[in-house]
Amino acid sequence: MPIAAPESVPTVDPRLAHALGAPQHGDSTVRRTGRALRKLTASASQEVAEQSRLAREIQQPVTTGRVIAVTSIRGGVGKSTVSALLARAFNHYRHDPVLALEADTALGTLPVRLGAQSVRWACTDVAQILTPTMQLTDVTGYLVPVADGGWLLPAGQGRVGAPLDVGTYRTVTLALRRYFAVTVVDCECLPGDVARTAMDTAHARVVVAPLTAEGVNGTRAVLDWLAQLPHSALATTVVALSANSPDTTLDVKTAVAHLRESGVAVVLLPYDRHLAQGGPIHTAMLGQSTQQAAVQLAAEAMARAVRVR
Repeated sequence: MPIAAPESVPTVDPRLAHALGAPQHGDSTVRRTGRALRKLTASASQEVAEQSRLAREIQQPVTTGRVIAVTSIRGGVGKSTVSALLARAFNHYRHDPVLALEADTALGTLPVRLGAQSVRWACTDVAQILTPTMQLTDVTGYLVPVADGGWLLPAGQGRVGAPLDVGTYRTVTLALRRYFAVTVVDCECLPGDVARTAMDTAHARVVVAPLTAEGVNGTRAVLDWLAQLPHSALATTVVALSANSPDTTLDVKTAVAHLRESGVAVVLLPYDRHLAQGGPIHTAMLGQSTQQAAVQLAAEAMARAVRVR
């Protein structure tokens, strides 16, 4: 018996939508002016070569859909933001279908970050509908199209509800990777069951670490746990070290070195005024350093995802 279509629900309460205000640029005017002046005197060849290298990494062909799981040790550190940045980077550089899948039912913000105006079908609904005979056009009828390309499957409708169970997560990810070259999964925080399952079964993992002593220390404990998994999970893991304040005092070099001791790649995601607003992410409004970091993170994750057969 077919299930009834859920009601469409706005991602942001209309009474609060005006509070988002106009999006700010990630870089201040002074910083943008200084960067433009430096570009006039610097050679662009090296920068172009690096951008081309990263683009090639992101565009690597895949024979089966790759799943990249994103998690963190606690909420509020930028996990959904990193997931959205990754999905946008893959959508920009790849020419095959890309899916952003939200696997965090604790009022996650991925739909807002990706600019979805409303959501209808959620993971638990779609898990009951998917069949092996469906075509991509059938599947996308239950997904949210993202303005800049790609698709979104939310975990819920912005209400506190039952957590996503491991069985549903496995059903959805196994079925949908047939249709999407890359699936970016915005997981719940560790040590949740779905997060542990996602980290164990994904082709690549991104752990978001806040640039604080507590955050780096806790993330290192997660990396030590990944090292104990039986299939080299650590070799396919990247850490996104996120600065959530312009006044961070922790020494970046020390923090990066501590995390790299475990053998993982570390990408620094700088503080960005546009991201700090918490609304929809507009790529053109991101600071230049943030845009570069997002592309580097996508390249690092994809390079590791294709290693797994």
